[in-house]
Amino acid sequence: MVSENKEMSPVSGEKVDTDGIYATEWGREELMKRGDRFPSDLMMGDTEWELTELPSEDQQEKIDDPSKDKEDKHLHIRRDAK
Repeated sequence: MVSENKEMSPVSGEKVDTDGIYATEWGREELMKRGDRFPSDLMMGDTEWELTELPSEDQQEKIDDPSKDKEDKHLHIRRDAK
């Protein structure tokens, strides 16, 4: 996709230049950090990404210090004692 200023949108595999929320042409949105690589779409393969908005203060804190992310993303399995 070429924007009005004739710059090419970044594609899967390229490095992210600016922290922000990026969207694919298929509507997938993802918060990405500068230096990350744009991922491929699981169904469509390589895709273009467009910066849709800059991160909010909370999102920027998560980018700068991932340990501040309060969501526990670990899977906890409860095993009942017999």
